[in-house]
Amino acid sequence: MATKSPIDPELVREMAQLINETDLTEIEVQKGDLRIRVARTITATVMAPVAAAPAYAAAPAPVAAAPLEAKAAAAHPGTVNSPMVGTAYRRPSPEAKPFIEIGQEVKAGERVLLVEAMKTFNDIVAPRAGKVIAILVEDGQPVEYGEPLLVIE
Repeated sequence: MATKSPIDPELVREMAQLINETDLTEIEVQKGDLRIRVARTITATVMAPVAAAPAYAAAPAPVAAAPLEAKAAAAHPGTVNSPMVGTAYRRPSPEAKPFIEIGQEVKAGERVLLVEAMKTFNDIVAPRAGKVIAILVEDGQPVEYGEPLLVIE
């Protein structure tokens, strides 16, 4: 004898459709002892444009002048990674100047970025003194845990 499941498949479909139509990542409904949670994971893919050099090009640009790419930055010992998921900000307010610029010298413990998570602004400080050689995020850019933010050499 088959028993009827207390879970309404139509409700689950409606919840999944609601998630797809909105920016929500999860939704939960509870009625008495029954609780249904539908969630989705979002993966971000970063695409970098690749320019092909013409066959008649002279010499390639010197490596020092080329910007540090995200893959190379992840392997650099001076990379500062995001400690959380959130939104990175390069300045304390929209009208203020950025905390740091490329080529600027920073001290260990100096604030270099903010990451806002759940309406809380978290200071990102330089783990060591040195020169900022790459800033890998734009102001207001969403970031993931462990994502390279900048490189201090």
